[in-house]
Amino acid sequence: MKTDILMQFAQALAGGAIRVIDLSQALDSDTAIIQLPPEFGRTWPFRLEEISRYDARGPAWYWNNFSCGEHTGTHFDAPVHWVSGKDHAGNATDSIPVEKFIAPACVIDVSREAAEDADFLLTPRRVEAWEAEHGRIDAGSWLLMRTDWSRRRGPQFANMKEDGSHVPGPHPDLVPFLARERDVIGFGSEGVGTDAGQAFRFDPPFPCHSIMHGSNKFGLASLTNLDRLPPKGAILLTTPLKIVNGSGSPCRVLALVG
Repeated sequence: MKTDILMQFAQALAGGAIRVIDLSQALDSDTAIIQLPPEFGRTWPFRLEEISRYDARGPAWYWNNFSCGEHTGTHFDAPVHWVSGKDHAGNATDSIPVEKFIAPACVIDVSREAAEDADFLLTPRRVEAWEAEHGRIDAGSWLLMRTDWSRRRGPQFANMKEDGSHVPGPHPDLVPFLARERDVIGFGSEGVGTDAGQAFRFDPPFPCHSIMHGSNKFGLASLTNLDRLPPKGAILLTTPLKIVNGSGSPCRVLALVG
């Protein structure tokens, strides 16, 4: 019976009954990185360095070295990324149980609100309104916030002003609601990070990192193509690189849609 299920799955993929949607942005030297105040450490931008390309350095092969921070481009945040999640068992990219990298997704479309207000915050009330239409968020699901922010290019993506970044994100009240009352597996967004641009001003600061990782849950940032997902029913594959004690990793996030 188990073999039959897997064969049916493979046939559905091959026949197009199940579509695979790429939710990842491409990595290159223009990929936006998280900007911190100068007194803190700096993450490396993405860099690709050619080793050889069918030439004297290697006549039959092409390959590259690359370097970047763990939280560059479309990436996975592990609980160990934040101080609140440092003491959980299985909290790093190499120790998280692999079955947790496959989970259903709920997508809340707030692209209209985000277009009107760069500091838009998703609230529990807005989520409950979504649930009234689509059903309660199932435990173990991703909650993905669609803002269409990934369509922005260059400086507009980070949207830095004199007082910091202005990017939509979750309201401070939403994160404990999702983590504790809905038991989501994690929160995903289209911004450079999972928190709102002004989240350093919140109480607690950066609540999506502090509370979500403190609850041994995950984050996905810099997602794209969320407009191609249904509100409910997609399955996400979110496997990060198996970095020993890694706090996160660039990630090729894929969605399976029926």
